[in-house]
Amino acid sequence: MSRSRALLYYVITRLLLAPLMMFTIVTIVFLLLRATPGDPIDAVIGNRAPEDVKAEFRERLGLNQPLPLQYVNYLLSLLRLDLGSSISDQGRDVWQVIQQYFPATAEVAVCSMIVAITVGVGVGIFSASRPGTVFDLGGRLFGIITYALPIFWAGMIVQLIFAVQLGWFPLGGRFPASVIPPTRLTGLYTVDSLLNGNFNQFFTALYYLTLPSLTLGILLSGIFERIVRVNLKQTLNADYVEAARARGIQERTILLHHGLKNALIPVITVMGLTFASLLGGAVLTEVTFSWPGLANRLYEAIQLRDYPTVQGIMVFFGAIVVIASIAIDIINALIDPRIRY
Repeated sequence: MSRSRALLYYVITRLLLAPLMMFTIVTIVFLLLRATPGDPIDAVIGNRAPEDVKAEFRERLGLNQPLPLQYVNYLLSLLRLDLGSSISDQGRDVWQVIQQYFPATAEVAVCSMIVAITVGVGVGIFSASRPGTVFDLGGRLFGIITYALPIFWAGMIVQLIFAVQLGWFPLGGRFPASVIPPTRLTGLYTVDSLLNGNFNQFFTALYYLTLPSLTLGILLSGIFERIVRVNLKQTLNADYVEAARARGIQERTILLHHGLKNALIPVITVMGLTFASLLGGAVLTEVTFSWPGLANRLYEAIQLRDYPTVQGIMVFFGAIVVIASIAIDIINALIDPRIRY
C-alpha cells in the first residue's frame, strides 16, 4: 500500500472513531453531573422556593424523568445539534452562550500560544546550542520552574506585583467598564477594533490582554523549551549533522536547516494539543484574571449545577480536542516522511 493511500485510510479510520470519542465524552459528563451533590433547581431559584414551583420548574426542564430517559433525550438532541437551553441564563440557547463567550477564550489562547512558542522555542534553541554551559543550565531551570508553577498561584502573584503594587496593568477584566467595547464583528476585541479602524480600542484591548497572556504563555513555554532543548541536542549529535560539519557548513546553517527542522516535529504535536486545551478553556487563568471567557462561564455553570450549559460547553470543548488531534496527525504525516500508517 502506498503512503498516500495508507494515510487516507488512517484519516478515514480516525474520522470514524471521532463519534465514538465524542459519545464517551458526552456519557462521562452526563453521568458525573448527575452524580455530584446538589439540586440545580435549588441553585437557580433557591432552596426556600415552594415545592410546587420547584416541581413545575423540574418538569419543564425534564429533570423529573428517569435518568435513562434523560440520557436518551439528550443524545437525540445532540444528533439534532441542539445543546439545550441554559438553566441559569434565563433559558437562553447554549449555542448563544458559546458564541458570546468563546471569542474571549480564543483571543487569550492565541496570544498565550504566541508568547509560549516564541519564548519556549527561543530559550530551547539558545540552551541546546550551548551544551554544558551556564546557558544550558539556565534553560533547563527555566523549563522546570515554569512547568512546575501552578497557574492560579503564579497568576495571583503576577497580579499582586504588576497590578496592585506597581499599577502597570489592570487587575482583571477584558475591557474598561466605563468604555464602550468594539462593535462586534468577530467577537475578538483586537480584531474588531482594527476592522473598525479604532486604534485606541485596539491598544486598550491589547493592554488588558497583556497580563493574562504573558502569565499563561510563559508558564506554558516551559513545555516547549524542554522538548526543543532535548530533541535539538539529540539531533545535533546525529551522524548527518556531523557529516554537515565535516563538509564545512556553518554552524548557524546546521542549527537552523538541519537540526531545528527535525527537532520541531514533536513540538508540533505538543503545540497542537496545548492550543486545543487552551481553546478548551484555561479555567484557572480566566477565573484568576476575571476574564469573561467560555471557561469562566463553565466554572459558573458548574457552581450553579446548570446541566445543559455544562454539558454543551464540554461537548464543544471535546469536539475541539478531537478535531485538533486528527489535524495534528495529518500535519505530522505530511511534514515527516518517515511516519508510516
